[in-house]
Amino acid sequence: MNTASTSGPQEKRQELVRALSLVGRGDRVALETVYSMTSAKLLGVIIRIERDREAAEDVLQDVYLKVWRRAGRFNPDRASPITWLCAIARNTAIDAKRSAGRKTEVADDDLPEIADGCALADEMLCDKEDAARVQDCLEGLQGNHRRSIRMAFFDGLTHSELAERIGVPLGTMKSWIRRGLESLKGCLGG
Repeated sequence: MNTASTSGPQEKRQELVRALSLVGRGDRVALETVYSMTSAKLLGVIIRIERDREAAEDVLQDVYLKVWRRAGRFNPDRASPITWLCAIARNTAIDAKRSAGRKTEVADDDLPEIADGCALADEMLCDKEDAARVQDCLEGLQGNHRRSIRMAFFDGLTHSELAERIGVPLGTMKSWIRRGLESLKGCLGG
C-alpha cells in the first residue's frame, strides 16, 4: 500500500526525511520515492520561474541530480524536506533562466495545469501554527520589504529584475530585501 496517499502531512514529512536519508547513502529506490512524492510540486515551482514546460522539465532533471549528490547534507533539524527541495528547485530554475538569457515570458493564464494529488504545499512545508507565524511576520514587514521578498522568493525574480520592475535603484532593492530578511529572522526567532 502506498503510504504517501493515505498518511497525513506529518507522516509524509517523516517518510520524505527517511527517503532523503537513504538517497544520501546511494539508495536509488529511495530517490524514486522522493521523486514520486515531490516532482509535481517542484515542477510547479520551476514553471513559475521558467515559464516554459519543456525547459522546466529539463530543470527538474537537474534538480534531482543535485538531490542525488547533496542528499547526504540534508539536515531535518534545520529545514523541512520540502523546503530544502523547493530551495534547490528554485535556485536551479533561476540559474537556468539566467544562463539561457531572457526569453519571451508566458502569461500565468497560458501555463499548463499540473495535477498534484499531494497535500497542499503549506501543509507539507510546516504545520498551521508555523505557517501562521511566518505569515504574521511577513505582514509585519514594511510594505516595500514585504513586496520585494514575496516577489523574489515566490516569483523567482532576481534583485536586478525586481529593481527594474519596481523602478528603484539596484542598491535600494538589495537593501530592502536584506533588511526584510533580517526582520523576518528576528521575528521568527532565529
